Amino acid sequence: MKELRVENLTKTYGDKMLFDHLSFMIHEHDRIGLIGVNGTGKSSLMSILAEQDQPDSGELIHPQDYEIGYLSQWSTFPDQWTVSQVVFQGNSPILRAVREYEEALALLTIDGENESIQKRYEKAEEQMNKEDAWLADTNAKTILQQLGISDTNQTFGSLSGGQKKRVCLAQVLIQAPDLLLLDEPTNHLDYEAIRWLEDYLKHYKGALMVITHDRYFLDHVTTRIFELSFGKLYEFDGNYQTYLSGKAERIEQEKAAEYKRKQLYKQELAWMRAGVQGRGTKQVARKKRFELLKQNLHQVHENDALEIDIATKRLGKKVLEIKHGNYQIDNHVILNDFNLLIQANERLGITGKNGAGKTTLLNILAGKIPLDSGIYEIGETVRIAYYTQTNEEMDPNKRMIQYLQETAEEVRREDGTTISVPEMLERFLFPRFMHGTLIGKLSGGEKRRLYLLKLLMQQPNVLLLDEPTNDLDIDTLTVLEDYINQMKGAVITVSHDRYFLDKTVNKLLIFQGDGKIDTFYGEASDYFDQQLTSKPSEELNSKEKKPVKETKTNHQTKEKKKLTYNEQKEWETIEDEIESLEQKVSEIQEEMTHQGSDFTALGDLQKELDETNALLDEKMERWDYLSQYV
Repeated sequence: MKELRVENLTKTYGDKMLFDHLSFMIHEHDRIGLIGVNGTGKSSLMSILAEQDQPDSGELIHPQDYEIGYLSQWSTFPDQWTVSQVVFQGNSPILRAVREYEEALALLTIDGENESIQKRYEKAEEQMNKEDAWLADTNAKTILQQLGISDTNQTFGSLSGGQKKRVCLAQVLIQAPDLLLLDEPTNHLDYEAIRWLEDYLKHYKGALMVITHDRYFLDHVTTRIFELSFGKLYEFDGNYQTYLSGKAERIEQEKAAEYKRKQLYKQELAWMRAGVQGRGTKQVARKKRFELLKQNLHQVHENDALEIDIATKRLGKKVLEIKHGNYQIDNHVILNDFNLLIQANERLGITGKNGAGKTTLLNILAGKIPLDSGIYEIGETVRIAYYTQTNEEMDPNKRMIQYLQETAEEVRREDGTTISVPEMLERFLFPRFMHGTLIGKLSGGEKRRLYLLKLLMQQPNVLLLDEPTNDLDIDTLTVLEDYINQMKGAVITVSHDRYFLDKTVNKLLIFQGDGKIDTFYGEASDYFDQQLTSKPSEELNSKEKKPVKETKTNHQTKEKKKLTYNEQKEWETIEDEIESLEQKVSEIQEEMTHQGSDFTALGDLQKELDETNALLDEKMERWDYLSQYV
């Protein structure tokens, strides 16, 4: 049985302790999820395990023939290489045979009459037979197909960032090493590819360690969780759900032990201050014990849950609206007679095919690019914050706290009180000792978290998020999800992350490509699951099996021209009724938080909440219908 043993691994980065004498085992069939706040050293640990970086001390122990495959967040292959050269890169005889065969086949396809090429192909075919590499070649092509890679003759440099990541993922999977190290493998993958990868890894014969923000992925694939926190490694048996309960229990135990240490410290402190006469050598041991207690205090480190009830400027009834919008990029249709109305408290998710225009729509809503034709209107009270896939330029010589203070010295809360910048940093998982850190010393993930915090401190009432889960750790995503759920304003997010979408949105726009955009009401997981079991032409249904209304993108001619008298009266009051129902939902949710363990009361409130939400859905659908004739 092949295993990797890590003993007393230590690593510092500047004055930050990443690993403090870590020791652990990776067994042959382990499925390990590596999690932790950005900046704790997850990628650094993987790089050391892949032997691409060196620890300050400690050692890795494994058999000589132990093979490790590593998918990093950064691709290092030459741009002039073909995709085929990249994916079949490796030193094993089988991979060398497959690589030579694929290259010879490509040349034969171009110039089949060339005798030298024919001889090269025949020799490559003989080597494939000798190494029995045909199955490996078939498996490789299956992996490439599932990851959406069809043309293996194009150069690596001609690919987009997302395509490069998928090629690199294919390259490491094709190697089939004893240990797979995957750093954010689901970035830039669509749902079908993610589901395929989940199934592939569950049946993988070797060991696996994965860093990912995708909590459903963790739950489906992993059987062990490693958490990096303040230089220590905590191990949990089970998947992500098991980890959550295990971590909560560990923190409670640590808090209890910390409390006992504090009580004992107080007793010892009282004794030391008493200045007992005649203390002699017998008391030396007790003095040493007192000093040891002082050193061991404050050993409990945890990232407290965030409650950012930042005040926002009240929104009017109309927030953002596109009417008959059209947009193309290089004759590629993105929007075609597209209509969209965003109202206050909207929670809209945007997903679909890569390259279909999801980010382009956000850029239009943010006012960064204009429509080719049509009307785009922004409400007078709108204040937009746009979290893009790249940070604004940050001065590496500026300190974190100074960077935020340029936005505001303090932030006003809903109750009128204020939160200082240091408090905001702590609530956003930056310990106080980091507040004076130079931005240039932060990890990429920490910079993304700081950038997000700066946007939220601007107190927006419309939040645009472009693939926020690609760069944020799970703890920060949980913080962001809680913020979105209590934010009084509209949120529009582009994402493929099922977990994040399930927690934050109740409506989806699905970009199918060529200007076709579908609408789905319900949880993202329901939509994606239906796509795996339904034909593309079948009508999509929401979680409640409601028929999906066509978006206004697909404009249809109707005989009806205007509202009837009764419908006009209904239209005059429906927005107030919707606002009243939304207020009732908030009140019920607030009351539920104060019921504690009164499960009877909670059950009654949950029933009332479900009924109110159902009525609210009906009113929203009715508003959507009536608005077409106003």
